[in-house]
Amino acid sequence: MSSQRPGFSFLVCPDGQMLREQLARLLTQHLPAVGEWERHVYWGDEAPPPSFWEHITLHGLFPSSRAVLVRQAQLWPADVWKKISRILSSPSEHVWPQFCLEMPWDKGQPKIPAHLIRLPCMIFADRQGWVWKQGGLTEYSLKKYVQQRARALSLRMEPEALEALCSCVPPDAQAIENELIKLAFLRNAVLEQGSSTDPESFSISPSMIATGSWTAEGNIFSGLKQIQAGNLVGVWKEFSRSSDDGLLFALAGLLARECRMLWQLLAGEKVRMPPSGQAEKRRLAENLGPQYLAEIMSTLVDVEWKVKSGRYSTLQGLECLLERATAVFSRP
Repeated sequence: MSSQRPGFSFLVCPDGQMLREQLARLLTQHLPAVGEWERHVYWGDEAPPPSFWEHITLHGLFPSSRAVLVRQAQLWPADVWKKISRILSSPSEHVWPQFCLEMPWDKGQPKIPAHLIRLPCMIFADRQGWVWKQGGLTEYSLKKYVQQRARALSLRMEPEALEALCSCVPPDAQAIENELIKLAFLRNAVLEQGSSTDPESFSISPSMIATGSWTAEGNIFSGLKQIQAGNLVGVWKEFSRSSDDGLLFALAGLLARECRMLWQLLAGEKVRMPPSGQAEKRRLAENLGPQYLAEIMSTLVDVEWKVKSGRYSTLQGLECLLERATAVFSRP
């Protein structure tokens, strides 16, 4: 173990995304002597299970290097913390406990519960410099943070685009990350369709910023038309305007209904729809055929399951659905 690696860490920040970024930095800065960190995550809104105590105390004959993370750790009661403090009095070479205190701040200071402030482990960690504090983003620090995250995502932004983004997004790291990811997808879609041939010189323009979720809500029916046209750039321009968390399931429901209708047309069944659109829908059904229609329906089921089971965030599910569905419709 490196002498610089903390025996245990406290991370005090109300912003979950900034916590995740700092945790990633710590684990990268202090790699174990052998292999990688074996990560275990627990949450303070539940009593610590037996596995938690095992992970921070027990060592086998060939112990692995374990990073034991507790989110919302301030929610655990005083008796739990007294037991933890006794264990932390003898830090382990192979275990790195990391406790996230995610309470709000007041007048520039975190509102840490009194029973935590008085703990010997907290006092010792503070003296050793093992406590990381970050009050979250403010209107003054937001621009610098946006620039840092844009560089991390290899996004070049025109000055006017940067100012437009900073003036519209809330001081929330996850919201900023979501918008930058959308812009990265939009940039990639533009490059893939040949609108620009030099990725290194491509910059986000103010007109692309205007597609962000702070503008008028995206039109789900217009977006569906873009999907069926196989136009990924148009898809992202349409759906990135929506900040509605229910967009994924609304789109999934509409797309499922559309697939059922196309399947019925393909099977020669009668479908109630305006006569003016029947010929176009029938051509679309014939172009896709049963194989590609089944692929879209399988994607719908897969994305819904991954979001509801927690494997995907809602944004990740939306991105997956849009890309995979558009790719199917764009096939000749």
